[in-house]
Amino acid sequence: MPEPGAEPGLVEIAQRWANTLADTKGVSLPSKELESILLDVARDVHERYERVRDAAVLRFTALYSASPVGIALADPGGVIVETNPALVRILGRKAETLRGLSIPGLGATERDVESLRDGVAELADHEVSRFRERIKLEHTDGPLWVHVTLARLPGDGEGTVFPVLMIEDVNEVHLLQETLRHQNLHDPLTGLPNASQFDAKLETTLSVGADEQLGLVYLDIDGFKVINDGLGAGVGDQVLRKVAGKLASVFTRHDAFVARLTGDGFAVLMHGHFTPTDIIAMVEEALEELGEPIYLEGQGIGVSASAGIVVKPASDARGELLRAAEIALHRAKEAGKAQWMLFDPELDARDRSRYRLGAVIAGALENGEFSLIYQPTVKLNEPNRIAAVNAGLRWNHPEMGELDSDEFYPLAAITGMTIPLGKWLLTESLAATARWRERFGDAAPDVCVRLPNRLAIDPDLVLLVKEQLDRNQLPGKALRLCTDGTSVLDPRGEVVDSLAILADLGATMVLTVTGTADLELITSHRLPVQHIILSGHVVDALAEDQDEVAARHLRHLIARGRELGLRIGAEGVRTAEHAERLRGLGVIAARGAFVAESATGDDIDELIERHAN
Repeated sequence: MPEPGAEPGLVEIAQRWANTLADTKGVSLPSKELESILLDVARDVHERYERVRDAAVLRFTALYSASPVGIALADPGGVIVETNPALVRILGRKAETLRGLSIPGLGATERDVESLRDGVAELADHEVSRFRERIKLEHTDGPLWVHVTLARLPGDGEGTVFPVLMIEDVNEVHLLQETLRHQNLHDPLTGLPNASQFDAKLETTLSVGADEQLGLVYLDIDGFKVINDGLGAGVGDQVLRKVAGKLASVFTRHDAFVARLTGDGFAVLMHGHFTPTDIIAMVEEALEELGEPIYLEGQGIGVSASAGIVVKPASDARGELLRAAEIALHRAKEAGKAQWMLFDPELDARDRSRYRLGAVIAGALENGEFSLIYQPTVKLNEPNRIAAVNAGLRWNHPEMGELDSDEFYPLAAITGMTIPLGKWLLTESLAATARWRERFGDAAPDVCVRLPNRLAIDPDLVLLVKEQLDRNQLPGKALRLCTDGTSVLDPRGEVVDSLAILADLGATMVLTVTGTADLELITSHRLPVQHIILSGHVVDALAEDQDEVAARHLRHLIARGRELGLRIGAEGVRTAEHAERLRGLGVIAARGAFVAESATGDDIDELIERHAN
């Protein structure tokens, strides 16, 4: 018999059901006999239940022991009472050291301990069926990344919960992810942080206190293409690694962050309390260090770098900081390379004004803000007669007034407007020449145009000139094209080729000459030159008086020019006396202040008409 209050035994169950069945109509067996039968049924059921339960226990035990997942069984308070072999192996600890330890105590850091503590509490308090997170657990060799799962198992009593801890070793996966993350944020060649990590670091650094300074240095290897192309990309890569190492060894203060941004471009970001002088000192040390030859395969490879430096308050905008560094680097390269340049806000303000001007050239051309301006060339034995006019451009800016070509042509070269301006100059000059010929006949001067080099080598230039000559019904000789020694010495020879083709159309070639070397280009390059214009010191030396040395030099040039069958003119002639001295030496035509520094179309009309009358 069972104890009072205990669950009923199999005999009592059999008796109860026997009495029930004995009272049922149609049953003729005595209750004792029914009891015996039902007791046999109950025993059979119980035996079957015991076998199923034992089999289930055996299966769980086998799974628990053989599972590759680490498992820890804990009491309702979260204290570990049993561990499987996998848990012991994963954590590298003995089973006895784990028993009696609370589940949160396995965490490697305070954050991990707190996560496990919260997980155990959630299972008990909120009836959460499962808690899963990736955290670090203590391993004998250090922290170990694992996936942790906490599950709840019901206990024997109502409302009792037993936490079960399961862990999967993901340390190798985590290390792979960290490796991939490192590769994604670092330059594979030099090992330095790449542009992506630099951007992230800059964003973070900009959030520091406004009382701190930010220092940004952009560095470019000067002439790296020479190393890469001359010695091979493999040597170039080794040089970049050496450069990266030198930069990292120099920039060690002020939380310096060295990164490789482009092929041969590096950046250094610093923040803290310092002055521009502090940063300049480090940059000079770096440039000096880079100046030492790098020896590879027995060759001492020279490397130099240019640097742009910016020192600004941390509160400045990101875009302004980067722009300032780029401008400073650009100025350093323009100044001759192998040096540094500190960003100058005042100079930048002036440059912004210039660049703003360059940005609107296209619109100004379309809106008719450009006009022709001329320099008349007269014959020295007949000063009232215009032999030719040199045509140039003037910008009638609505706010800044009249701007000469030297104020906007350099900007046009930067913005790609050189060719459109040159085409407009050529088209309008030939149209003006056609008007003068129609009005003044033989008294009309030829027009001389100095083509920008980019237009001189444009493949459409010859077609453009021919179309404009035909449209204005002008002979080729009405157009004079001026060039100089620098253009002729273009290593690709494209300028000379274009001028030769235009000469075949009848255009007259004019070469500006500053010395004997320029003059000899005519024979060495077989230039189809018909006129030369003496310029520079050889003309200026005779401006005040008859300098005998300068006069002998000029006589030599003129004599050589006559041997080549050239007509000889001069530019930059200041006074009538200056013109007379040149005429006495053999110069036949000239332009300059003694006639007019510049003249409008109306002025030229008046000069032509004066001679014609």
